[in-house]
Amino acid sequence: MKKILVFSLLALLLALPFVFAGGQGQSKFVTIGTGGVTGVYYPTGGAISRMVNAKYDDYGIKATVESTGGSVYNVNAVLSGDLDFGISQSDRQFQAYTGLAEWEKSGPQKELRSVFSIHPEAVTLVASVESGIESVADLKGKRVNLGNPGSGNLQNALDVLAAAGLSESDVMAENVNAVEAPGLLNDGRIDAFFYTVGHPNGNIKEATAGRVKVRIVNIDGAVLQALTDKYSYYARAVLPGKEYPMAANTSDPVTVGVTATLVTSSKVPEDVVYAITKEVFENFDDFKTLHPAYQNLTRESMLKGLSAPIHKGALKYYEEAGLTQYINPSLIQK
Repeated sequence: MKKILVFSLLALLLALPFVFAGGQGQSKFVTIGTGGVTGVYYPTGGAISRMVNAKYDDYGIKATVESTGGSVYNVNAVLSGDLDFGISQSDRQFQAYTGLAEWEKSGPQKELRSVFSIHPEAVTLVASVESGIESVADLKGKRVNLGNPGSGNLQNALDVLAAAGLSESDVMAENVNAVEAPGLLNDGRIDAFFYTVGHPNGNIKEATAGRVKVRIVNIDGAVLQALTDKYSYYARAVLPGKEYPMAANTSDPVTVGVTATLVTSSKVPEDVVYAITKEVFENFDDFKTLHPAYQNLTRESMLKGLSAPIHKGALKYYEEAGLTQYINPSLIQK
């Protein structure tokens, strides 16, 4: 009886990998780092994971999503192996790969790899009308949420201040998550907040529809010019004013923007990255319907705004799909 039990348990243990991997072998579990649950990153990660999980019988991959502190956290977690993929602003990808900003002491992060770009993100400055803030220069001496530590949002805010000749010490800075900022503004606890995000956005709608009258402040003129002259990853952006009818703006706000990108590490297996890339591009039309911020996406635009080399798994798909012509040649490593 004991022998039968032992053999039965042994048979069960041997069969488990095939049970959990659709008969192909052991399952591969991957985690995608995103951002706050009200932003665009989180549903983006959710959509990618659903696409891959739907093909579990083909790939044996189980993908999950993690809400995180944003770009810097995601890049560092990908490099440490705590995450397999992460969504990061294009400027943070550039800084990590070249060893700038938070990575200045540790140096260039040469194991970082690009997968694809996703959507444009605008540096959005929202201020109460009562505060009298009508330009970046007007932020001096005001209570401003710059963004939580470890977020791309914070660095963008600091860049904008610097372009206007200001620094963090020139404002009464708060460093809370963007999700909390609209409530703080409507409670009168801050005068303004920065939020780098795709539009339309629920947090910005919440802020403009609250009891405090607000405006989306233009980041234009000399400030915009200084940013685009200094940094290759910044570009002029125009926000859809019609999406925020309760704001005090009388025209579409002008600002500066970056791009959200999906990154990974050179250590992540090629077949895993290939599967992620293929499912997003093969289901491109469905992916575009995920959020209004994606309405102008093209397959070609999803290969722009990248700074780290393309992961070999992603490159394999792009070669099959005839898309390598849209990739910066310097990012292709054989």
